[in-house]
Amino acid sequence: MSALQQFAQSRSRGRSPLMAVVLRRPVLIASGVCLLSFAAFWTAQRISGVSLIDVMVYRAEGWTVRTGGDLYEMRATYADLPTTYPPFAALLFVPLTLLDVPAMRTAATAGNLILLVTVVHLSFRLIGRSSRSSRFADLPRPAAVLLISAVLVWCEPLWTTLRYGQINLLLTALVLWDLSRRPGHRFAGAGIGIAAGIKLTPALFAVFLALYGTVRAVHGMRAGGGRAAVWNHQLRQSAVAAGAFAGTVLLSALVLPYDSRRFWFHALFRSDRVGHTEITDNQSLRGVVARLLHTGDPGWPWLVVAAFVALSGLAVAVAAASAGSRRLPYAPAWAALACAFTALLVSPVSWSHHWVWCVPLVMLLVTEALERERALFWRASAVGAMLLFCSYALWLVPHGEPGPVKPELHQTVGEMALSALYPAGGLGVLALAGVLSVRALRKPAPYEPDRVANPAASPAG
Repeated sequence: MSALQQFAQSRSRGRSPLMAVVLRRPVLIASGVCLLSFAAFWTAQRISGVSLIDVMVYRAEGWTVRTGGDLYEMRATYADLPTTYPPFAALLFVPLTLLDVPAMRTAATAGNLILLVTVVHLSFRLIGRSSRSSRFADLPRPAAVLLISAVLVWCEPLWTTLRYGQINLLLTALVLWDLSRRPGHRFAGAGIGIAAGIKLTPALFAVFLALYGTVRAVHGMRAGGGRAAVWNHQLRQSAVAAGAFAGTVLLSALVLPYDSRRFWFHALFRSDRVGHTEITDNQSLRGVVARLLHTGDPGWPWLVVAAFVALSGLAVAVAAASAGSRRLPYAPAWAALACAFTALLVSPVSWSHHWVWCVPLVMLLVTEALERERALFWRASAVGAMLLFCSYALWLVPHGEPGPVKPELHQTVGEMALSALYPAGGLGVLALAGVLSVRALRKPAPYEPDRVANPAASPAG
């Protein structure tokens, strides 16, 4: 067939010639695009002289464990950085000491790129599809995963995660792996527990599952379900997460008893070990309040705000899950994102690279735009989220200047707005999820058990 005939056929189907070629070999072409994007990304990071400073700290933690040193007195790299994670994380970092530094840097970057693809894949599983379950925008799922990864790797949280060699994508993958498993899986919850053992913040997902499971149990009892309605798979998943977390604590206590005591009774309560609260990098509510009040210790005003947002965010997550996918499309994804952004907002320190949950957020908003008849709002929301997380605008304010005077404590109104972009976006997500959930809960409850096109994608069951 001639090129002209191919062109005519593609035009007759309403697609461009380029799209026709792409659709004939989508996975192969998507693989090439993804590899080119990742290669360009890797090259750009090397040219910019990224330090991978955090993975150097992880290696130092592993070496301290190997040599029997004091884990929470350790300082590493030129920045004199301390250990901030639970001792279980240091145990996992021991294999890094078996590699030389260049090999470790390469492995860290390659591993994070693979984890990004994994997070995109798991986000698809969590979101599910009300239609076109195996395709996304006329592309098969593998091709869509690769193309989305090729684009989102350039967002600021992803750039910064790979710049430092951080473990954010690993934690996100563990949580998504749990939430996207089929209901009732015997090991569902283990990923959340292990993630919490590495870094405490993911433990909020276990709290969410416990609350939602309790709500379901109460509704089941009121509906006459008897004792059988009390124990559901959300409560089981929460219990498994708690058990897995307890296992990480016990293992650490057996292998590193002194360091375990130091962390759980001393280091845990010193948030100043992580870094200065007021710096632009801190995209939590505590950082925003500190910059608004021009102080490095926001004290009780932050505690009040954080408590309110924590309760509201968990309520939104439970409401979204309770609505179910028959009343709220993609309810499991909205519930998970509400919980994730609540954790990011209320954590004392949420560096900009912690916001890698922008990946499933953008994917969910794009999915909503593709599925809904009136898509203008959702298209604008998806574009807004992309601009928010890919603009790097928060770095336009004065930051990180040496000396006793911290520029973040003397910001103008405009600078404060720029340095609060991620928290503002997180609050926007909670507000949107809340409105959608309330509207969904006002609809008549479905007579049939709540099911979605892909049952494995639902933590709601």
